[in-house]
Parts: sequence; C-alpha cells; structure tokens
Amino acid sequence: MEAAPSTIHGARSLLLPRPILSIYNFPLSPFHSSVSFLSSSKFSRPNRSLISIPPLCSNSTGSGFSDDLSLLFEVEGVLADVYRVGNRQAFNVAFKSLGLDCANWSEPVYTDLLKRSSGDEKTMLLLFFNRIGWPTSLPTNEKDSFVKSVLREKKKALEDLASSSSLPLRPGVESFIDDALNESVPIVMLTTYGRNGEKTARSMIEKLGQDRVSKIKIIGKKEVEESFYGQLILGKGLGSSLDEQLIKEAQKAASWEKQRVAKEVASILKLSVDLHADSPEKFEMIIATLRAGAEIAGLDVRNCVLISGSQTGVRAAERVAMPCVVIRNSLTARAEFKSANAVMDGFGGADLTISKLRNKRWSSTQ
Repeated sequence: MEAAPSTIHGARSLLLPRPILSIYNFPLSPFHSSVSFLSSSKFSRPNRSLISIPPLCSNSTGSGFSDDLSLLFEVEGVLADVYRVGNRQAFNVAFKSLGLDCANWSEPVYTDLLKRSSGDEKTMLLLFFNRIGWPTSLPTNEKDSFVKSVLREKKKALEDLASSSSLPLRPGVESFIDDALNESVPIVMLTTYGRNGEKTARSMIEKLGQDRVSKIKIIGKKEVEESFYGQLILGKGLGSSLDEQLIKEAQKAASWEKQRVAKEVASILKLSVDLHADSPEKFEMIIATLRAGAEIAGLDVRNCVLISGSQTGVRAAERVAMPCVVIRNSLTARAEFKSANAVMDGFGGADLTISKLRNKRWSSTQ
C-alpha cells in the first residue's frame, strides 16, 4: 500500500501508513528488563508544547535512542504514604462529621480492613459495618447511599489533610528530587489516576515547596487530553496542523491500540482478581498519561522511568515499554511487582538514588 508523503508544520515528512506507528512508539513486543535507558550529562532542550508532534523513534533502524533521562512520578503512595496516614485519619474525620461515634479506626483495625479489602474503600466500609452493625436508623435499602456519603466526606477530609502538616512527605524524597534537578533530569508529576483525585495529589505536590514545583511539570487530566496521544486515543480531536491523510492513519493506529489495551485489561482482570482492578477506561487513561508524560519531557518512553507505587501503574508501564521502579507503601508492602525493574522501600541511602538510576544498579527487595 502506497501513500503520499505528509508534511507536518512544513518541516517533517512522513510516508504513511507504516511510519505512523513510530510516532506513538506502540510496543511490538512485551517489555522486558533488557530494554535500556541510558545515563546522561547535563542537558537542555527547547520548550515543547503538549500538543506538538512527539519525536519520531528510530527503533526500526536499530540505531538506539538518546541517552537522556526523565522521571515520571506517581503521587499517592510515592511522594507521601497517603494509605498509611492520610486515609485512616480522613475516614475518622468523616465518621465524626456524620455523627458516627461508634466508628473510629485505630491503625490495627485500618490495616486489617485494608488487607482484607485489597484497598477497595467501599469494601472496607461494608466489612466494618457488617462486623459492628449498621446505624439503627438506617433502612436496609439505603446502605449503598450511606456508604457513598461516607466516602464523599472522607474525600473532603483527605483534601484538607493533604494540604496540612498531618500528611508529611516521605523521607528522602525532597533530596532525591533535588539531586535529579541538579543533574538536569526532568521531573514530571502525574496526578490523573490516583484513587483520591487530582486536588489531593496537587496539594501533596505543593508540599515540595514553590522553588521545586516551579522546576517540575505536572500532568493532570486536562494536559493528558491536550497531548498528541491523548487527542487520538481519548477522542478529544486533533489539531488543525495535521493533514487529513495523517488523521485517518493515526485514527486507525489509535483504534488498533484501543483493541490491544482492552484485551490486555481483560487478561489482567481474569488473572489478578485478588488485586484492586481498574476499568478498561481508567487503564487507557493511565497509558495515555504515561505517554503524555514522555511527550512533555521530550523523550522516548524508554528513556523515561516511572516511579510507581501502584499495581496499575506498573502494568501500564509494561504495556508501553517504560522502565519502572516501585517504591513500596503501606498498601503494597507485601505485593509482588514481577514486571518492575526494581522494588525499593524508599529514597536515598540503600534505596533509590539518581546514581542507581543512571547506572541501573538495582537493589531489588522483591
């Protein structure tokens, strides 16, 4: 099948349709530990718009990639162990605001519920009230609405806690980010797929201080939807700078990727029913977030490293062939992350450092 070249911004030509796959760098085989990302010296790059065309990849030629490095951070569980500190306190505030004096979760009670529910908060509430008894004035057919009201109050309470000193950052994370910035390693914070929403995630990021925040990029739902990949996969429309032929071929590739993601998620749901499972739509958003993060960093996904604290983040990184390092938190203390490059307990010292990332000297605790 032949197609005429297509000019983008008058500066780059593509022969369609085969090279279109290189634009998105869709992985053609599962990611494995031999995929490399390399060290780099200090570098600078021009500012890139989120909706600009991502750099073309050269994997078909075997010539390798840039030795640049960028770090993509999940927020919940990575910047702060929200599951151990924030969530329990927020539930207790919610109980008090609703006049539930009989409900107050100590750390042992919360930990037990967390394990038995695999972290699903609705299940935690059902387990708890089934054990101690539901409010006597609550009709049986209103249990679901009651649980939803508790979760709404809990979310509000956590948003307040996230901006207070009651929810501290994890030890060593500020020094780790300083080291990265001092070596001109771009930092991208991902706020789109945490369990407690973007407002809570952004409040935790602000704890890093204005000086650090001014030097990092933050990607929320809006930025993902405006990214090149997000416009294709999430159906938010394409910029007028793309010609009609490129749009058609890009949408074909996007449809193919959607089908592949759906099959992958279906497989995950069948094989990992004991873990917190996300919907295909949310998994698709996580993948779009990782690609948008690489896009704003101006690097190929294989030169970015996801610093993750969640199973879904690890799976999405594997899907797009992005290296991933897990930082354990109270929710994932005993979980296995077989596809991660490394699993560590924190930042600095014997745990994760920039030099280890540079040299790939993993000290995995799996």
